[in-house]
Amino acid sequence: MWISKNPGIQTIAIVKELIPIIRSLRVNQWTKNAVVLAAFFFAFWDPGQSTEFVGSLLRVIPAAIVFCLVSSGIYLLNDIRDRDADRAHPFKKNRPIASGELSVPTACCVLAGLLVVGCAGAWCLAPQFFCVVAGYIALQVVYSFGLKRVALIDVMVISSGFVLRAIAGAVVLHVQISEWLLLCTFFLAIFLALCKRRHEKVLLNDLAKDHRASLESYDEKLTDLLIAIISAVTIVCYSMYTLSPTTVEKFGTSTLGFTIPFVVFGVFRYLDLAYRHGKAGRPEKVLLTDIPILINLVLYGITAVVIFVLGADH
Repeated sequence: MWISKNPGIQTIAIVKELIPIIRSLRVNQWTKNAVVLAAFFFAFWDPGQSTEFVGSLLRVIPAAIVFCLVSSGIYLLNDIRDRDADRAHPFKKNRPIASGELSVPTACCVLAGLLVVGCAGAWCLAPQFFCVVAGYIALQVVYSFGLKRVALIDVMVISSGFVLRAIAGAVVLHVQISEWLLLCTFFLAIFLALCKRRHEKVLLNDLAKDHRASLESYDEKLTDLLIAIISAVTIVCYSMYTLSPTTVEKFGTSTLGFTIPFVVFGVFRYLDLAYRHGKAGRPEKVLLTDIPILINLVLYGITAVVIFVLGADH
């Protein structure tokens, strides 16, 4: 009776319950699922693949949303598993589950709901897409319950998740995606993950092993060497993709190589942010807030579209 007479107080109470749940979904990290759209972007300009603009968008955007729901469910699973370790981290200790704002039973209910809705949505889009989503969930569960504690394997599993996102975008559209682009996605994700591990190692120092077991096995000098290697491999891999005869034949132009400088600048800028500014801990935040990287992404997109349009005319 008291609640019914005070709807305003009831609303405030509900909002207070929802806020930690929404925070735990890590909406800002949904930018990672933009990788699902990559297959659409490149397939649309490929004359050999029948990709209708509006119809394809109506399939690939829901696919990206499915990955947003599923990935948020995995974030909740990680936060539940790592709640004790997160309390040893200067920033992650403020996460709702680690801080006690969100109870574990409530988080489990939300987690289950997100995965069920995500899987149902994936099945409705395409059974093959559902299989990719199910594979992604299985990989992340194995990662959460063991592989995240194994140095180097942990970053490779993270990178494999991005490759599955790229494959999912192609599967839901029934188009082919270049093996080169999958390799570029894999290497770029490893690059970002290694930079993040280095940031955590430097930030936490002696407390690193208390937060993440695998960090104890990461040597700072070795990590620096691996970052240097993988950044070079990423640039070379993308360059080989743009200049390969298959790519030239597919898009009808040999000028896609003009996008290479944007990839080089993006890698260099991120290295600058990682080593001089210590901002490699949250790649999704860098993507949304760093002005030079945002401008670089826009210029890359414009340049690629112009190249594709001109190539199509020939």
